[in-house]
Amino acid sequence: MINILFDMETADPDDFLTLCFLLSHPDVNLTAVTVTPGGKLQVGLVKKVLEIMETDIPVGARNPDHQKQSVSSYYHKLMGHIPEAEADDYGYVVMASTLEKYPDLTILTGAPLPNLGLLIGNFPDIKLKRWVAQGGFAGDNIVPKEKRLPKFNGKILCPTFNFNGDVKSAKLLLSSDKIEKRICISKNVCHGVVYTQDLHEEYAAIKNKTKATALIYKAMDIYLKKHPDGKKLHDPLAACTAINENVCELKEVEIYREKGMWGSRPRPDSGTWISISHNQKLFENLFLFRE
Repeated sequence: MINILFDMETADPDDFLTLCFLLSHPDVNLTAVTVTPGGKLQVGLVKKVLEIMETDIPVGARNPDHQKQSVSSYYHKLMGHIPEAEADDYGYVVMASTLEKYPDLTILTGAPLPNLGLLIGNFPDIKLKRWVAQGGFAGDNIVPKEKRLPKFNGKILCPTFNFNGDVKSAKLLLSSDKIEKRICISKNVCHGVVYTQDLHEEYAAIKNKTKATALIYKAMDIYLKKHPDGKKLHDPLAACTAINENVCELKEVEIYREKGMWGSRPRPDSGTWISISHNQKLFENLFLFRE
C-alpha cells in the first residue's frame, strides 16, 4: 500500500480522473488532497467526490480566499450542484501534517507547485521521500530517436504548464536536498498516452467497480462527446508511475529552465529522474485495474 497525497488543480479534467483513480486503486492509500489555487468551489468539488466515496481526508488550499471559481461548466454537467466548501487548512500545512503522520509519503503533483514549494520553504526540518510530478521535458539529447514522438522531434527545450505556473517553486523543488527522490513525467511522454474511444469501451467493463470508477466513466463519456479524438492522460500517467515506477522508462537528469522553457541533461546522482518513454500495456493494466 502506497501512501499518496495528491496536489491538483481543476483546469484540466485529467486531475479529476486522477483523483477518482487514486480513490479507487487497491494499492493506494490517498491520505489528503491539496488544491491550487483552492477557491471554495474547487474545494467543494473535491469534497463532493470524497463524500461520494465515503472518504474523510483533509483538503488543503493554496489560497482559500481565491475569488475566481476555476470550476468549468463541464464539472457542473458531470457532478450536478457543487456546493462551496471551506478548506481544512492551507495546502502546505495539510502537506506538513500528513507527512508527519506518514513519513514514507509520496506527494504527487498535477498542478503548479506553490503548495509543495511553501512546504519545503517553510519547514526547514522537513524530509520528503518521493515527489512524483507531472511536468518537465526530455528532449532529443535525452530520448533515443526510436522513442521520440514526431511532434517533439528536434526539440531540446519546451514550455510545460505546471512548472511554468510557479517557476520559483519549481526551481526550489528541483534543487532541494529535502527531497530524496524526484520523478518527473515529461510532457513529451504524456502526449503519447491518450484516453481514446477504444479505451473507453474497455473501461465500460470495469466502470461499476467502485463509485469513483463510475465517475471516471461518466466524466469521459461527457468529454468524448465533445472531443472524439480523446484526452491526453498527463496526471493519470504520473499516478500510475507513482504506483509502479516501471510504467515509465526513467533517466537520471538535471532539469533546467532556459528562455521560458524546460529541458533536461544527464546528471548521475542528481536524485531527479525524468520519463523518456512509457510502457503502454503496464499503464493500461494499472489504469484498468487488471491483475
